[in-house]
Amino acid sequence: MATVQVDNLRKSFGALDVIQGVSLDIRHGEFIILVGPSGCGKSTLLRMIAGLEDISGGRVSIGERVVNALSPKDRNIAMVFQNYALYPQMTVEQNMGFSLEIAGAKKAEIKTKVAEAAEILALTPLLHRKPSQLSGGQRQRVAMGRAIVRDPDVFLFDEPLSNLDAKLRVQMRAEIKALHQRLGATIIYVTHDQIEAMTMADRIVVLRGGRVEQVGTPLELYDRPDNMFVAGFLGSPAMNFLRGTIEGQSLRLADGVMLPLPSIPSLTTGDVVIGFRPQNVTVQAREGAQAIVKVIEPTGADTHVLLELSGTEITCVVSERVDFAPGQRVGISLANQMIHFFDPVSEESIPGHRSYARIDAD
Repeated sequence: MATVQVDNLRKSFGALDVIQGVSLDIRHGEFIILVGPSGCGKSTLLRMIAGLEDISGGRVSIGERVVNALSPKDRNIAMVFQNYALYPQMTVEQNMGFSLEIAGAKKAEIKTKVAEAAEILALTPLLHRKPSQLSGGQRQRVAMGRAIVRDPDVFLFDEPLSNLDAKLRVQMRAEIKALHQRLGATIIYVTHDQIEAMTMADRIVVLRGGRVEQVGTPLELYDRPDNMFVAGFLGSPAMNFLRGTIEGQSLRLADGVMLPLPSIPSLTTGDVVIGFRPQNVTVQAREGAQAIVKVIEPTGADTHVLLELSGTEITCVVSERVDFAPGQRVGISLANQMIHFFDPVSEESIPGHRSYARIDAD
């Protein structure tokens, strides 16, 4: 396995700048996930690292080699795509060993490497089947096995689970993470699913408009987002935001409603945006700032309550069963030291704020 360095990487299609000066330092054996909304450039960045897209500027290094001028086959990388890209006329065994056969490896070596990869991925009983005889999850494991037999320096995954149903995605997430732990592989993984990013990554790279917004561990980004974009992108349901003016220990909203705030950073005065997770809102029948119930969504384990507070919709997640009705007025309050404060103009996190006491104590 190898390190990967991306230095001021740029990609333009005519006058359109798709990747705008991205720099990353990926450590040996690290599981990095690139996330962001559609069109943010994450798949383009992955393809540039793979050599499938030309580089307009900057440098990509794998290990000690600058690979800008190298073809994909000379970079010693293996890529797993979302559509599996299996040969339908070949068996599982033939699909997994085909790249080695093309490279001129001996039949005995191919057979050994395929058998080892099949054992890791629980594919041994399926080696003589063809792709049409496999489930979606089995096909994805074959695509992963085809990558493993090549013993690459870096594994690249481009939204590999997007074609699977919800239950199978959960299963495959666990399998890919277990594979990483077993192989100690350097993995760069693209997804639009922030749940995949939170549960699998060593570090997450959040992209927007071809630029890096923030890099960090899943909990660093969740607990200490640098700006409103990162705060709103990571977390399900998404973070709530309210604009208003700090007055004493409360936030005055646009219509004059006062929302008490348990804690306010010393640097925070005047107009601000506060952010808070749906799980950190207490909903009561009477006490607190008054909001109107819009929608109730029971999920079994908890209940999602969509409210309107001073013309802004906010989502709350409560663990108990509730009997609220649409149109009902309820009171809300916010959990102590679980509020984020952002500048309303720059949308950056206000310096000196930490999202909760455990971080302040570090």
